[in-house]
Amino acid sequence: MDVNRMYDELAYLWPLISAPEDYADEARYWKNVLRAKLGPGRHAIFELGVGGGNNLSHLTSEFQATAVDLSEQMLKNSRRLNPTVEHHVGDMRTVRLGKKFKAVLIHDAISYVLTEDDLRRTLATAVAHLEPNGVFVTAPDYFRETFHGPSVSHSTRSNDRTELTHIEYIHDPDPNDTTIESIMFYLIRENDGLRIEQDRHITGLFPIQTWVDLMVETGFTVEKWPYPVHEDARESYLLVGLLK
Repeated sequence: MDVNRMYDELAYLWPLISAPEDYADEARYWKNVLRAKLGPGRHAIFELGVGGGNNLSHLTSEFQATAVDLSEQMLKNSRRLNPTVEHHVGDMRTVRLGKKFKAVLIHDAISYVLTEDDLRRTLATAVAHLEPNGVFVTAPDYFRETFHGPSVSHSTRSNDRTELTHIEYIHDPDPNDTTIESIMFYLIRENDGLRIEQDRHITGLFPIQTWVDLMVETGFTVEKWPYPVHEDARESYLLVGLLK
C-alpha cells in the first residue's frame, strides 16, 4: 500500500478531510502559550510541518508567520488559506532558513518523527531558528502512555465538486517499537461516480519522559501545558520548551 498519499496526489482533498474551523479550540491553547511567554506584540513565529495551515490560520491575525512543509502539494492549501505567510518547502529535520524567530511551532506534524535520532534533529532545527530566550511549542498526537488503540474515526464532507467520506483506522502493529500505523480509506464521489482510495501513514510513539529528556538535552527547559482538545478525552499536553 502506498504511503502518505494525503500529502501528495490526494492533497487536494485536505479541505474536506480537515477544515480550519476544526482547529479553533486547539488554536486558543497555542495562542495562550505564545502570549504568556512572549507578551503583547506581533511577534515573528515559525511553523515547521505546517501542512494545510489550519492551525496557523488562527494565529496569523496576531503574529507574523513563516512556514515550512515537506509537501509542495500541502503548501498549496496553506498558501490559499494563509496568503500573508511566507512559505518554504523543507524537511523539519534539516531545513535552515538563516533566520531567527521568537517562537517555533510544530503542530501534529511532529508525530511523523519516527526515531529518537530524528527527533533530536528536529529539535536542533527549532533551536537553530530561535532567538535567545525563544519558545518552542509542539503537540504529539499520542504518547506511549496515552495510546489505547485500535480506534476508528470517520467523517463526510462535500463541496461543489466532491463528496468525501474519510475513514481512519489507527493501531499499533508492534508495541515494542516506537511507531503506530494509520490506514485510511477515501470514498470520493465526483461527477464520474464513486472511487475508493487507500493510504497508509506511519507515525511516532514515544513515552512522555522521552520527549522531556530529549528537549532538555537539546537545551530547553520544559513545561507541560494541559491540552484537552481530543474527542476521546485522552491525556494530552502542549510541550513548551524555553530556550536556556
